[in-house]
Amino acid sequence: MRQPAPQATHARTAPRVRYTHESGGLSSSTLAAFDFGASAPAFDDPRRFRVALEPFGEALSEVWEVDGEVCSGREGELRWSRGGGWLFAAVECREDEHGGTEGAARHAYGLLSGLVGGAPEQHVQRIWNYLGAINAGDDDDERYKHFCTGRIGGMGEIFAQGFPAATAIGHHADPTLLQVYLLATDRPGTRVENPRQVSAWRYPRQYGRTPPSFARATLLPAGDVLAISGTAAVVGHASAHAGDIDAQLAETLRNLEALLAAGGLPAGLGHLAPMKAYVRHPEHVATVRAFAAKHFPEAPLLVLHGDICRAELLIEIDGWRYRG
Repeated sequence: MRQPAPQATHARTAPRVRYTHESGGLSSSTLAAFDFGASAPAFDDPRRFRVALEPFGEALSEVWEVDGEVCSGREGELRWSRGGGWLFAAVECREDEHGGTEGAARHAYGLLSGLVGGAPEQHVQRIWNYLGAINAGDDDDERYKHFCTGRIGGMGEIFAQGFPAATAIGHHADPTLLQVYLLATDRPGTRVENPRQVSAWRYPRQYGRTPPSFARATLLPAGDVLAISGTAAVVGHASAHAGDIDAQLAETLRNLEALLAAGGLPAGLGHLAPMKAYVRHPEHVATVRAFAAKHFPEAPLLVLHGDICRAELLIEIDGWRYRG
């Protein structure tokens, strides 16, 4: 179920995403690179971002390359890079400096919205959000629900055209640390919804005062890549198979397959589909890897320790599906 964007001319070829063991300097065409976990090296380059999620197994980096020369900079808590018609922007802040989870989310999104609103690359395609103790708190006081309220408060007019694809995962580092980063470009993409699921912004009240603000996927402007949001075992608006990792994996794969079909991408997740799996419990990592080896053995895969935005969910998968 696609929501067509206005027709774009000269649509930008999508960034090329790869996972690598390389950890040195970046090329002039690297838009961004991501390292994972506390032991990852720290770099001064604004394009290099250390994500607060610990990897299971080998420590790989995620690298985005574009067609063009990249420039970059920092402005306080905000870092950015741009090139080839694409913009990477990230904010890392601490909740205790902004009145808590809601205030930090509003602050981070306000900084990002301000940057994008004044940039040529005003079409946000994809956002990632990582916060500590995501499920702590009861009912409306759950930290994720406070984050959702702050997020919508900071979005501003730049998101009035519609919500982009997104991921929100809980990390196990400093519980006050909030990390948000995005990918934007100078052409509109196409929002894609999953016919098996209620659109997130239409969730009923039971999921919080402010529904989550994201699309299930975005087809990037050239139609060459589907940027897939964090996808879990949700059918309609309800979580499925509570406590059953095998059943949740199977349901998640059905949702991924439905998204590919809705986005007009070929079926299957092979070597053209770099994916990340966020696993709540370390004891489930072997099961997740075995499932991936059986159902998408050629797909590059990062497996990370992360809590899903609903406490009953054990696994979430996101990534990119290139057309070929």
